[in-house]
Amino acid sequence: MIYAGILAGGIGSRMNISNIPKQFLNIGDKPIIIHTIEKFLLCNKIDKIYVGVNPDWNSYLVDIIEKDYNYISEKIVVVDGGKDRNSTILNIISAIDNDNGLTDEDILVTHDAVRPFVSIKMIDENIENCKKYNIIDTVVPAFDTIVSSEDGKFISSIPDRKTMFQGQTPQTFKINKFMEYYNKLTDEEKNILTDACKIFVLNGEKVFLVNGDFSNIKITTIEDILYAKVLLERGI
Repeated sequence: MIYAGILAGGIGSRMNISNIPKQFLNIGDKPIIIHTIEKFLLCNKIDKIYVGVNPDWNSYLVDIIEKDYNYISEKIVVVDGGKDRNSTILNIISAIDNDNGLTDEDILVTHDAVRPFVSIKMIDENIENCKKYNIIDTVVPAFDTIVSSEDGKFISSIPDRKTMFQGQTPQTFKINKFMEYYNKLTDEEKNILTDACKIFVLNGEKVFLVNGDFSNIKITTIEDILYAKVLLERGI
């Protein structure tokens, strides 16, 4: 089966404009997280959507989904998120396993709740390529020069930007393969690795790249909110 895992465990501390996590802020007439969920509802390849949310906001999200938008509860499952990205993914995988069991062909499409402008094409390409490869990343070219600095004060190197890409989400993987590799990590590695692709790379897996889009922004700052409203008005 093919599952979506929407990662909404954060509290949006960097936004610093509200006492509500950023994923619940409105753009247009809907919370950001609802815009994101709706994109995955439109993808007919997704069998079930799991949303990992901060435990303090679990019931709040359930109320929004069921009462305000009347979405089918069998299609969307809200679970408690963890203390970081990987623990939220693990909670989602645990819920999938408890509900349906796991097979080697099961796929999880993970996506940031605060990237509401993901396209159906991106989701489809993640899924189709994950049938051939174990791990997929969504990226855009790095048009700006990338500077590497070991100490944050002086340049250590300047990589060729033709080989540089900016990572986005979705990140999509075979669930059992993710668990196999994650369980090989040391406790120290688990604490510092927050990216599913890096976990696969460390285990010698090639990560297949899917084209993202510069409109697929991650809403993090006040400026991002303003830009998101412009994108929404343009029908992106």
